[in-house]
Amino acid sequence: MNIVAIIPARGGSKGTPRKNIKTLYGKPLIAYIIETALQVKELDKVIVSTEDKEILEIAKEHGAEVPFVRPKELARDDTPTLPVLQHAIKYLEDQENYSPEIVVLLYATSPLLRAERVSEAIRILKDGDFDSVLGVVEDRGHYWTEKGGDYKRIYPKILKNRQFTKPLFKENGSIYAFKRDLLMKEDTLVGGKIGFLIMQKEESIDIDEPLDFEIAEFFMMRKENGKN
Repeated sequence: MNIVAIIPARGGSKGTPRKNIKTLYGKPLIAYIIETALQVKELDKVIVSTEDKEILEIAKEHGAEVPFVRPKELARDDTPTLPVLQHAIKYLEDQENYSPEIVVLLYATSPLLRAERVSEAIRILKDGDFDSVLGVVEDRGHYWTEKGGDYKRIYPKILKNRQFTKPLFKENGSIYAFKRDLLMKEDTLVGGKIGFLIMQKEESIDIDEPLDFEIAEFFMMRKENGKN
């Protein structure tokens, strides 16, 4: 079964300039997810999609394939991920005669994602006959919304002790696995029969702003010192 991982990585970032290659604990941020993906035995290709020459070179240095330069029109601030992945798959099928059955979407901004978690997502997708699987974390928060100048609790409707509250599941943006046809024929990443990969908060850190780099480095130092 052909399974490809695609890592989209634009050169632009408004919150943290050059975020995808900013140094984190001694390495460019994108290096972590590439190295993780290369350890996943189920994957036969690890592709980086970028329009940026520096990201391209760093991705290659760390073992990823960069078979094309992403078109500029697919690298704008408002470009969604869907057409970026569709462009990558179309290129692989048309130019390399490679057609995957499963696509795994990974982000450079998830440096704490472990290889075994990627394998687990693929296994859930296959064994559960799901069309898509996404990483989530349990969320037992209390949520309010503004309505007509007032505030209204939307969840939970009835307050209970924490252990008796049914959790919500929050998409953590770290990993998505889905069938090729869902992406190319149904024009979506999450749909059909959906499965969850339930993850811990500390492995779900998403690098978005400078403080996130400090948080990620804290957990990396803990791991290096043998602390869980």
